[in-house]
Amino acid sequence: MALSGRFRSALVIGGQGIRARKLRTFLSMVSLFLGVLAVVTVQAGSVLANRALLADIELTAGKDGTIQVSLQANPEQARLVREVLADQSGVVAVSSFQATVGEPGLTPINPGATPLKWADQGSSAVPMFCDNQGRCMAVSDGPVAPRGQAIEVQLVGLSGDIRSFRPFQVESGSWLDFAGAPSLSPGLVLNREAALAFRQYQVPAEMRLGASMGVGGPSGTANSTPHIVGTVHDGQQFPTVYVRSDELAMWTPQETGDQYFSLYLSPSGEPVVQRLEARLNALGAHQPLYRNVVNAREHIGAQLDLMSWIFLGMAALVLLIGVAGILNVGLATVGERVEEFALRRAVGMPRLLLGGVVLAETLIIGLLTAGAAVGAGALGLQLVSSMFGSRRPELQGVQFPWEAGVAGVAAGVAAGVLGGLLPAIRAARIPIATVMRA
Repeated sequence: MALSGRFRSALVIGGQGIRARKLRTFLSMVSLFLGVLAVVTVQAGSVLANRALLADIELTAGKDGTIQVSLQANPEQARLVREVLADQSGVVAVSSFQATVGEPGLTPINPGATPLKWADQGSSAVPMFCDNQGRCMAVSDGPVAPRGQAIEVQLVGLSGDIRSFRPFQVESGSWLDFAGAPSLSPGLVLNREAALAFRQYQVPAEMRLGASMGVGGPSGTANSTPHIVGTVHDGQQFPTVYVRSDELAMWTPQETGDQYFSLYLSPSGEPVVQRLEARLNALGAHQPLYRNVVNAREHIGAQLDLMSWIFLGMAALVLLIGVAGILNVGLATVGERVEEFALRRAVGMPRLLLGGVVLAETLIIGLLTAGAAVGAGALGLQLVSSMFGSRRPELQGVQFPWEAGVAGVAAGVAAGVLGGLLPAIRAARIPIATVMRA
């Protein structure tokens, strides 16, 4: 109870000292404000950068803990894969093809499904084939078809909703509906690059499977009339189109050869994969299924920690300037209040309480400054989001991270303690006899 009373007395007397010296307190807060704001900014930037990097990795590779299984299957085995994984929500099979949407008999605007910034450069596309050692050769025996109103895309077939593993962001329209029966008109979901291509170029709604370069993928004889369902952000820079695997199978030629599947599953989906592996072995596949567990934090954690420590070190230097300001003001204040403190000692105030009065002043200044810096950081982040969110999608709807607020308060308290400790010790050591000289 006595300790509580002393603590309350220190806070009251410290608050009275701050009110009596408003200008000096304000100058101390200005120098400390910049240091705490630097800490808040660095911590907020680190947290937001961590989230942004993890979000990009989740879009392209999958969430942490996602298990990826790769396998190669012939047409019979591919039908078995689709059969076993049908209506299995815990496992999603992904297969990729090259496809061309637009006028037949023409070279696409972007041969090889290249991004639009490298397409339509005015030169004719020459079909090339490159082996594993990087040696490339032309594969066309006849003249190259002229460029026309056609766009080549990466066509990705999905056996189920992959968004539980790769959280695609639907930007317009809707996502694929896997509940109903497959349609003869495949529903397509475009990524940003593909949506940009179809907005920039008006092409007929005719899709053919197969690479325009004539190498890899189906033979290109399947023609369908697709319809666009929506657009998503998937983190890919190549024009990519997503479609239901069962709708794609209706238009896939039977002589396509081997297909490559990537299975996305959670640990609860392992029994399904084991059943699939047993069925494949029964068909004579006898090939291992290669598993990989996504662990993005392990790969980028060290890099992010290094960057955070570097910037926190720079922020700490700025914070030390604020601590030096509080220390300087505190020592000057103690020097001016020597007679007051000696008189308090003479009337029975303990040394510990006298030092606590001085320390309470600096702690209050540190907490007030931390609150102002955290508020300024949160307001600044909202202003940046509102001003640049339309041009930078990653800034849209961003929330101020609580970790930055905690770091700001901790920095303010630490600065208050470091800046007030020496003045508090000096105040506590003032002899009672000093009051006789007043």
